[in-house]
Amino acid sequence: MAAQKINEAHEHIAKAEKCLKTSLTKWKPDYDSAASEYAKAAVCFKNAKQYEQAKDAYLKEAEYHTENKTAIEQAGMMMKEQKKMPEAIQYIEKACMMYMENGTPDTAAMALDRAGKLIEPINLEKAVDLYQKAAGVFENEDRLRQAVELLGKASRLLVRLKRLDEAAVALQKEKNMYKEIENFPMCFKKTTAQVLIHLHRGDYVAADKCVRESYSLPGYSGSEDCVAMETLLQGYDEQDEDQVYRVCNSPLLKYMDNDYAKLAISLRVPGGGSKKKKAAAAPQGGASGAPAAAEEEDDYEGGLC
Repeated sequence: MAAQKINEAHEHIAKAEKCLKTSLTKWKPDYDSAASEYAKAAVCFKNAKQYEQAKDAYLKEAEYHTENKTAIEQAGMMMKEQKKMPEAIQYIEKACMMYMENGTPDTAAMALDRAGKLIEPINLEKAVDLYQKAAGVFENEDRLRQAVELLGKASRLLVRLKRLDEAAVALQKEKNMYKEIENFPMCFKKTTAQVLIHLHRGDYVAADKCVRESYSLPGYSGSEDCVAMETLLQGYDEQDEDQVYRVCNSPLLKYMDNDYAKLAISLRVPGGGSKKKKAAAAPQGGASGAPAAAEEEDDYEGGLC
């Protein structure tokens, strides 16, 4: 079967080469027919699992049929079949540029998304770049729902890469887009993710600011997400590990996207401990608890002036 397909492919290549020849009666090469024959050859090679030859045939098709940008993307897919991912991505990115030049940005964005999925298992940094590019194309076309989905992929990978400063910026952009399309429940979730990222960065002020800014979102104040974040921030500020642990291991946070759930579970309070432990470690006094009262008095030692 494979041998038959390879023979068919070579027959199509021979026909393509014939289409490109000129003679006394044929002054111009027949590029369209040649491209068609190369396309047929590429499919035959592909079916025979001769991916390198299929790639070459697709590139020939693209060369002679300049309007067909998918041939270059298909060449990239042949590289993918050979596990040559960097080369595959190069061809797909080239095809995307041609899609853009040809006035089909949606096709370009979808191809960039596919490329991101291909490269993600072996190169997270490149996947982030491709998802962000795809999001940018969709955003320029005012297709914010598609754009924000791709931004979300990039944000999660940035967290996985521990590039938390960039993740914080990306999440803010996501949140703004969800607000623009009035998907407020997703804004709540993004606020939670922002808080986790900022606390891992050691920036309590930024985390608190994210929650305060979200009070203006319809339905946020008093919501489950809001109460959880207020409780988390209070526990973090008071260095109460027990309280932080309870919030971070609650279903609300444990069942977030995996990368954010890991942030929640791994969050630690600098210099923190439980309230019970702190109470036990305090200087022991009489049964009346006088030392605690003394501590309160010390806060105001020297008067209120």
